[in-house]
Amino acid sequence: MIGIDIVVISRIENMIDKFGKKAKDKFLNEEEQKFFLTPSSVAGAYAAKEAFSKAIGTGIGKECNFKDIIILKNSKNKPYFSEKTIKKFHLKNADLSISHDGGFAIAAVIISR
Repeated sequence: MIGIDIVVISRIENMIDKFGKKAKDKFLNEEEQKFFLTPSSVAGAYAAKEAFSKAIGTGIGKECNFKDIIILKNSKNKPYFSEKTIKKFHLKNADLSISHDGGFAIAAVIISR
C-alpha cells in the first residue's frame, strides 16, 4: 500500500506562530520535536503522518491518531517509523521519504503487511 500527502509549509508556520509549542504538541511527541525543528521539517513530519495513515487505510482518526505514528531519524538524518509504530499496526515494513521545496512539504509512504 502507498500513501502520499502534501502540505503548504506556510500553513504549519502560521500554526506555530499562533500557538507555539502547543501546535507541535498536537501531532509530535517530545522525541520527534528534537528532530523536526524548522517549519519545513515540521510540515514534512505532518505530511508523513498523514501519508502513513492513508497507506494503512484509516486516515487520521480513532483507529490511528498522530501520536500513534512515531517518526525517528537515523545517523544520516533519514526519517523512519519507529518499531513501536510498525508493531502497533501489524506491519512487516514501512518506508518513508520526505521532501520540501517551493513552499511545500511532501511525504510518500510504502507499507507491507
